[in-house]
Amino acid sequence: MDSFFKLKENGTNVSTEVVAGFTTFFAMSYIIFVNRQILSQTGIPGGAVFLATIFAAVIGTLVMGLFANVPYAQAPGMGLNAFFTYTVCFGLGFKWQQAMAMVFICGIINIIITVTKIRKSIIKAIPSSLQHAIGGGIGIFIAYIGIKDAGLLQFTSDPGTYTKLDGGTVIAKSSAVPGLVTLNQPVVLLALIGLAITVVLLLLKVRGAILISIFATTIIGIPMGIVDISAIGTQQNIGSSFSDLGTTFGAAFGSAGMGSLFSDASKIPLVLMTIFAFSLSDTFDTIGTFIGTGRRSGIFSEEDERLMQTSSGFKSKMDRALFADSIATSIGAIFGTSNTTTYVESAAGIGAGGRTGLTSVVTALLFLLCILLAPVVGIVPAAATAPVLIVVGVMMLSAFKEIVWDDLDEAIPAFFAGIFMAFCYSISYGIAAGFIFYCIVKLCRGKIKEVHPILVVATLLFIANFVILAFINK
Repeated sequence: MDSFFKLKENGTNVSTEVVAGFTTFFAMSYIIFVNRQILSQTGIPGGAVFLATIFAAVIGTLVMGLFANVPYAQAPGMGLNAFFTYTVCFGLGFKWQQAMAMVFICGIINIIITVTKIRKSIIKAIPSSLQHAIGGGIGIFIAYIGIKDAGLLQFTSDPGTYTKLDGGTVIAKSSAVPGLVTLNQPVVLLALIGLAITVVLLLLKVRGAILISIFATTIIGIPMGIVDISAIGTQQNIGSSFSDLGTTFGAAFGSAGMGSLFSDASKIPLVLMTIFAFSLSDTFDTIGTFIGTGRRSGIFSEEDERLMQTSSGFKSKMDRALFADSIATSIGAIFGTSNTTTYVESAAGIGAGGRTGLTSVVTALLFLLCILLAPVVGIVPAAATAPVLIVVGVMMLSAFKEIVWDDLDEAIPAFFAGIFMAFCYSISYGIAAGFIFYCIVKLCRGKIKEVHPILVVATLLFIANFVILAFINK
């Protein structure tokens, strides 16, 4: 095992990797239940979504661990599943089978741009200041996820509301000013207890601190009435779920899917724009996650970056990781789920010491066990995993120290990359903001020729994506 995963070479051991695998799993296991709730609204059988989510996560994460030997986990992406349901199916009127076909095509595109080194070239084209900003921005983003999941935020009735306009006419006002909740709710109090436990264990350098805090917080939640242990006795109807899976498996290629996707010539431009929107978000979410977590932790070392830039094939870990990520979306679409992507919550396992693919293998096996043990996994509350994400966010903010903040040329793109990532709740939107303002700075300084052509193209694609989203959500 040591020789296969190169544990000593990466400064880790089996027990650390196992703990990291458990930590990553518990930080992202919510997707099993949330993905089912979101996608089943389109008419996809709930049992099929349950199994498709697990199989997509297992296969994608195993490929990441065994082929790329990096501690990243994959699963159907949050945000992308909402886009699938609420925009593509409900807003644009596509059948879920057609949407699944578009996801499969998106996966094929990702494979092509990975094999042809386009994704690798994008990473090489990103200036170091923006790479550090992406790392720190992911820290803010993942901490914000934790704060939200802990239930610490509420939207107040503050007069500073956001206003929705239609041709200059106010048609709606909605409160969008976050505030601290009243600290009298059991779930919030449990999250604060969990945060205190996590911080104390980390400061005392207790081995397995993050995983211990998850278990301890879950146990404390039982007498508080938050954790319902009676749910353990509830069995998932495995037989009916597998029967449902027969409905979705390969549905993307049937007459209701790929067979009808391009049958209406008037809709082909809309189909292509939707595939483009899927692909761009998927691509840059992954790039941002790898840049933000891999450099600081040493998972992608300087030697690995040198190999990535000079070698052909899949000799570097980054090359292999990008390829592993690229095939996961198509695999997920075959089973019957929306875009599968590398999860930013993998940072929780990395924060717990995970450095090799053994972490991913452990996470994948735990996902597989969920077919039988979903009720057990389901009792771990968000209040137990939220503190972990907050603390991991703290760890990742150190990337900001590499940015020269008193130089506006660096500070402006870095600020927008980091802040938009959290406030827009999207890694790709944060990267888009950073790219756009980086080009603006260089243009104003008369140094536009210093911007890598790939970065210019990526920026134009982001702008095109915003235009497309404005059109399809009109």
